[in-house]
Amino acid sequence: MELKEIAAIAGRGGLFKIIKPSRNGVIVETLDAQKKKLAISANNKVSVLKEISIYTTDKEGSVALEEVFYSIYEKYKDQLPVTSKADNDALFSLLEEVIPNYDAEKVYSSDIKKLVSWYLILLKEAPQILERKAPEEEEKEEESTANESDPEASEATPKKKKASKSKKAAEEAAKATKEAKATSKAVKGETTEVKTPKSKKK
Repeated sequence: MELKEIAAIAGRGGLFKIIKPSRNGVIVETLDAQKKKLAISANNKVSVLKEISIYTTDKEGSVALEEVFYSIYEKYKDQLPVTSKADNDALFSLLEEVIPNYDAEKVYSSDIKKLVSWYLILLKEAPQILERKAPEEEEKEEESTANESDPEASEATPKKKKASKSKKAAEEAAKATKEAKATSKAVKGETTEVKTPKSKKK
């Protein structure tokens, strides 16, 4: 499971795993023990966590939520000192620990409450998402995801190899036929050359 598969839905608590698109929206599954599937219409605001960021005061202007999760996990793991019900001072103190350059004018306590709530859900239901991955692991996951989403692509390589073998076999067969013809001609030539000369009339 990856962060790009997880979403928050306006008006609904918790997080959801995106299963697949539907005719009028998307099918999701609650990220909890119940794993309840729901059909969400296109009128609902669905926010994919991979696409969310937090405002900062540096030249980039924001930092990806994924990076914030990594920083929190590396510092606290499962010992987060606050909950989503903590007071504002504790919430902003936490954010300052992991994002010292957050933009205090654009980030609100409600944003941090969501951040903490989402982190605790992921920690319980999908802790592997919170661990920073090595570049090699990210490449493997991307390849695996691509093959899962397009099974025909994963079958293309074997088919190509098979076609290549067939082509090689055809070439070898053609070569063998050509050699057989050449041999046949050579034998005919020898046969025509080995003729008993006609006796001359005296």
